[in-house]
Amino acid sequence: MKPLVLPQCVHSGVTFLALLSVIGFAGAAMADEASTRFVEELTIVGDRQNGEQVAGSGHYVNVDQIEQLGHNDIQRIIRQIPGVSVQVEDGYGLRPNISIRGVATERSGRITLLEDNILIAPAPYSAPGAYYFPTVGRMAAIEVLKGPAAITQGPYTIGGALNLISVAIPEEASGKMTFEAGEDSTYRLHAHYGARSQSGFGFLVETHQWRSDGFQSIDGGGDTGLDVTDYTLKLSYAPDNARHRVEMKLQYAKQDSDQTYLGLTDGDFSNDAFRRYGLSALDNIETLHNQIIIRYEWDISDSLNFDATYYNNNFERNWFKTEGIDFDGSTDAESFSRTSWFNVIQAVNNGKSLGGLDNTQLQGILDGSVDTPAGSIQIRSNAREYFSRGVQFGFGWDVMTGDWSHAISIGVRVHEDEEDRLQRNSNYRQVSGQLVLDDLGLLGNAGNRIQEAQALAIHIYDRIEIGNLTLTPGLRYEDIEQKRTRYETRAGRTTNLASRAADNLRGTRSNNTSVWLPGMGALYSINERASVFAGVHKGFTAPSNSPGVAEEEAINYELGIRFKDTNLRLEAAYFLSDYNNLLGQCTASSGSDCEIGDAFNGDAATVQGFELLFSTNLNPDGRIGVPLELAYTFIDSRFDTDIANTDFFGDVRKGDPIPYIPKNQLNVSVGAVGDKWDIFLAANYVDEVCVRASCGAFEKTDNTFSIDVSGSYQVNEDVEVFVRIENLTGEQDILGRQPSGARPNKDTTAFAGVRVMF
Repeated sequence: MKPLVLPQCVHSGVTFLALLSVIGFAGAAMADEASTRFVEELTIVGDRQNGEQVAGSGHYVNVDQIEQLGHNDIQRIIRQIPGVSVQVEDGYGLRPNISIRGVATERSGRITLLEDNILIAPAPYSAPGAYYFPTVGRMAAIEVLKGPAAITQGPYTIGGALNLISVAIPEEASGKMTFEAGEDSTYRLHAHYGARSQSGFGFLVETHQWRSDGFQSIDGGGDTGLDVTDYTLKLSYAPDNARHRVEMKLQYAKQDSDQTYLGLTDGDFSNDAFRRYGLSALDNIETLHNQIIIRYEWDISDSLNFDATYYNNNFERNWFKTEGIDFDGSTDAESFSRTSWFNVIQAVNNGKSLGGLDNTQLQGILDGSVDTPAGSIQIRSNAREYFSRGVQFGFGWDVMTGDWSHAISIGVRVHEDEEDRLQRNSNYRQVSGQLVLDDLGLLGNAGNRIQEAQALAIHIYDRIEIGNLTLTPGLRYEDIEQKRTRYETRAGRTTNLASRAADNLRGTRSNNTSVWLPGMGALYSINERASVFAGVHKGFTAPSNSPGVAEEEAINYELGIRFKDTNLRLEAAYFLSDYNNLLGQCTASSGSDCEIGDAFNGDAATVQGFELLFSTNLNPDGRIGVPLELAYTFIDSRFDTDIANTDFFGDVRKGDPIPYIPKNQLNVSVGAVGDKWDIFLAANYVDEVCVRASCGAFEKTDNTFSIDVSGSYQVNEDVEVFVRIENLTGEQDILGRQPSGARPNKDTTAFAGVRVMF
């Protein structure tokens, strides 16, 4: 393992903080009368109740809400939260594209993605696209923080932060097992057991197993499913009345899924939305993720505490997938002249010719009825390794100054991450609808480079309470050094193993960024039931290592109101993000004809909208409760300037919409709850979106309306059975057109299962 490398400017400060950490451990013998609080998974909001006390927008979804509809898909769970948008890609949420308040959806790369308050994207600074996303089926809660409070959770602060909270070590020996089976040979098992001794030792063991044959069918046969395996171990030591607590978390996740970037033409989609072309028969992604987190807490006094966390995430993935076609054919993978499948599908959609072939011939290549020349089909082994590691320190200080109470938090994070690409292009031909290998290709011929980043992040945040008024001034500092080293891919260099010798260096580039991000939030309690909140903060998205590309910045505003009584909860908020530069990041999943890893300035843009969350019980005094919850989001997102035709955004004109941000979203859940049973119906509507700023023909998705239904019965105190039907009405809508072609939602799928407490 490579040592943690710190930016040159931060060595002295980190040395001081590290000494404080050592002092904290050394002081363990001084433990005395102290809090019995245990090292739990660090949260942002804390719970739904505390979310209502945030001077800004904070939302918390607990385990009961997750189990209410039984979803294992973050895309279905998170639509309960207003202000959050999702671009559906695979139907399972394996690699979701999540946006908060109109930031770019691409691979969730513009939000701060966390698990237990630790950065969890494979390489959050150098390659933030979330090709690894934690298995939601093993989570105990999900929370989203927006507004000025999000500056505590950088580096991506324009939209906000999404934190996934894992199962905690229980106070008493206990466990839980959930098993379900469903259509498409789908099976899922989630089980955990833990305990805590009187001497203060605690443990939790957990596994999550998830398998499915998939809901799509490939021309000529093949798999479209998934196999996901997770294991987690937590160990802790926290004696009663001790001022010191420590916890270690080990997590392992492996995935093998037969997923593709290749979609369908509109004509083929209308005939069979769940079809896949035989060209994607070999597409498969394998991933391996492991994590270690060590946390330490020290209650220095009743009003002062300190915590230190070390984290290390390692991730490997190899996505073997079809990339495009060379119409002339080639027996040399390095001289391949690729035309993307996106362009082929668009040509078929528009009735045009391409590459010297007419429209019927292009359709025949997709159908498998037309054979192709030797070496004409390129399949890439997108093999990459990532690490993300660092140390973070936190101080919390509660103090009174006259009539003002302060809850001051200071956080420091020293972080480094890296993406290491060593990819191979192989060439195939299509014969009678089957792919035949012509040239394996040389290792490294599809990319041999390293992207790396080192970052120092500091924030200070003060929650000031003055009577009914709460003020939350905050300041964040990010210092980021990014670099890319690229090696040549010439023939003969990669015969056995791609070389990283100095004489094979193709070039380097770098981009360094330092930024101060101030913010202020305010919350005023009108009475015990009603409050108003407002905030302004400078938001930030780190640029890539592309020279000359500026960071994405926006001034963000919000204004909202909350109301809560015994049977009614309401929160409404207006938000505005005024961008001085919207950043475009080129990835394979964007489907754009640009150099992967490059970034583009999108100039000024404006995103504004309205969020509403409403919940009540329509029959509060009856024997059968009728809970109702509604989440609505309106977003108006537009470019403010003309931009000449770009490889990423397309031909942009002032007033064009930002891609993949729906104007209207509505999620309504209503249920009937008895003493031992419940039944819930959730209806979800999402507007059509433009997939490129130009929003031309075949550059829109469909608007979509879907219904999910679930029910459960409590057999006894420890056993519950449940059923669930997703997409009850069998809607078949185009929910995405990227990376390459029309993509559907998941078909009607029924499940049945059991939960056992022990």
